[in-house]
Amino acid sequence: MSKFQDISGQRFGYLVVKEYAGGTRWKCICDCGRETSPLGGGLRHGRTTSCGCRRVEAGRQVGALHLRHGHCSGGVSSPIYERWRGMFKRCYNSNHKYFHRYGGRGIRVCERWFIFEYFLADMGEAPFGLTLDRIDNNGNYELGNCRWATKSEQRLNQ
Repeated sequence: MSKFQDISGQRFGYLVVKEYAGGTRWKCICDCGRETSPLGGGLRHGRTTSCGCRRVEAGRQVGALHLRHGHCSGGVSSPIYERWRGMFKRCYNSNHKYFHRYGGRGIRVCERWFIFEYFLADMGEAPFGLTLDRIDNNGNYELGNCRWATKSEQRLNQ
């Protein structure tokens, strides 16, 4: 069991932590003025950066009335959605078996790709048999540095 870590007063994206809310939740105030109580792990690992207002605003900017992307239904995720989730796990989940190769080395995901729809628009569906690869192995996950590659192409890029 990990020690209690007081994160009161710290900023995580658009959220400022006000106080401990009990369990694993923290009372936060968003830059938009709304109050929310996210999980502490979501804050510390970069998965929660606003009350949800940023996601709604981003959806409006791309003309999405509903933010459902159709890539996760009935507990089953599409391959592209799983690749997107895997990218975040490698970069922000210190318990992931390959975190030391990604987030542990400072590799991050560009802010635009925090929204799945933008990632999908930029990269398109993954061609069969190809996986997400960073062209510059020391660079971040972002449009100019990512491609769909075979396993052998990825091995040559290590």
